Amino acid sequence: MASTDQLGSWTEDVICPNCLEYFTDPVSLQCQHNFCRSCITRFWERKERNYCPECGEEFADRTLRINWVLTRLSEKARKRPLNLNKKESNLHCEEHDEELKLFCETDKTLICLVCRDAREHREHRFLPIKEAAKNYKDQFKSAIENLMKKQQAFREMEQQQKRKISRVWEQAQNIQSHITFQFAELHQILTEKEQCLLKDLREEEERILNPMKKNFQEIQNTLNSIQEKISRLLEQMDEKEDVLFLKEEAHQRRR
Repeated sequence: MASTDQLGSWTEDVICPNCLEYFTDPVSLQCQHNFCRSCITRFWERKERNYCPECGEEFADRTLRINWVLTRLSEKARKRPLNLNKKESNLHCEEHDEELKLFCETDKTLICLVCRDAREHREHRFLPIKEAAKNYKDQFKSAIENLMKKQQAFREMEQQQKRKISRVWEQAQNIQSHITFQFAELHQILTEKEQCLLKDLREEEERILNPMKKNFQEIQNTLNSIQEKISRLLEQMDEKEDVLFLKEEAHQRRR
């Protein structure tokens, strides 16, 4: 036979995390978390968004799948004489062996009726265990809801930041393409300008050098003519006989 702890353990698994009662018509979300159908439906209507109260995952639609295993376990748990609430009520004070029925809010501890009247608990504030548990669970629910709102806000900020990063990246790519295009155009213009200037330079070079080359050629021709005359005169001077020299000179002069 299962022990009290074992029974208490599996019955805790059939408690709805929203209403903290045994599941009624339990359904599973797409993220595999389970809730009472009425609990999750009211939650979505109140929040006006379809998301899981446990993990915060959002859903495009309200697809709910019946969890038959939890349905059967919840029905069995309701028929058990021992449930989670009874287990809590059967806890006893270690000092007085009395049933723990109160929660001392001052000391944050469970106490029995005898402890309540003890000196160390005088002027303390007490609540029934069930009421104290409900208060703390309500605080937890409120804290969870606040955290989920904060989580959602940061998710929206995350998406906004992603969109901003994407826009900046696209702008940077566009500017880079524009710069590349502009410099390509400038390079083409400069290349054309370079070719034009080189052409003008070659034409100017020809315009200036051609007359100079022509003049240079004429000078060379004149020098060659002078050199020929000098050579010829030297040959005549080398003539040994004066008669022949004078005869040749007279002939040249007549010519």
